[in-house]
Amino acid sequence: MALAKPEFEAVRRTKVYEQAALQLQRMIRDGLIKPGEKLPPERELAEMLQVSRGSLRDAIRTLELMGLVEPRQGEGTVVCDPSAKSLINPLATVLFRQRELIGDLLEFRRMIEPTLAGRAAENASDQELAYMEDILRRQEDKVNQGQLAIEEDSEFHYAIAQAARNSVVLKVLDAFMDLLRETRERSLQLEGRLQKSFLGHRRILDAIRKHDVRTAEKTMRRHIDEVEGIVLDQM
Repeated sequence: MALAKPEFEAVRRTKVYEQAALQLQRMIRDGLIKPGEKLPPERELAEMLQVSRGSLRDAIRTLELMGLVEPRQGEGTVVCDPSAKSLINPLATVLFRQRELIGDLLEFRRMIEPTLAGRAAENASDQELAYMEDILRRQEDKVNQGQLAIEEDSEFHYAIAQAARNSVVLKVLDAFMDLLRETRERSLQLEGRLQKSFLGHRRILDAIRKHDVRTAEKTMRRHIDEVEGIVLDQM
């Protein structure tokens, strides 16, 4: 069944995914999007709401936890027949879980990434250092153009993990890649954060290149702390 064209509102930048979830919840409650209908494709819906695709994914996951939508293989995201409870209850519990999950993920990064940076300072080869430098060159180009450079941000941290020489850690990071990407997307949307992220990466790479284990760990820890402050303040 084709989805009618309800009037979407542009979402404010404060707590973006929460506002997107609330707007979609209201549309389901008011019957503008009916049970059995599919939400528009991710790119299209993100443009309608004027939010990033990462924020939209957070919003849809929130609605999923409330039982309002469900992903179906080969169909997309389908609206469920909502119970009164799912429409009346506030989003507070779901949003708390979301914040708790992001907080746990950032704590995981703080536990593991400084150690990886230190190991990379011990083990990184000239080829790996050159690869990290190339990533930062590409990141700088995007930052200068006002682009988020999320791919380069993720690639840089993964390159450090590779240089740490631990295959188990790489498998763990692979499992969390989508969630890690979303925390980066959140933090990089804040004004001035693009440049700060790049400078943080530059300091980390400088320490790794000098094989300064202690400084590499310290600069990575500082970098993660900055990200945590930004991401959790937005939620």
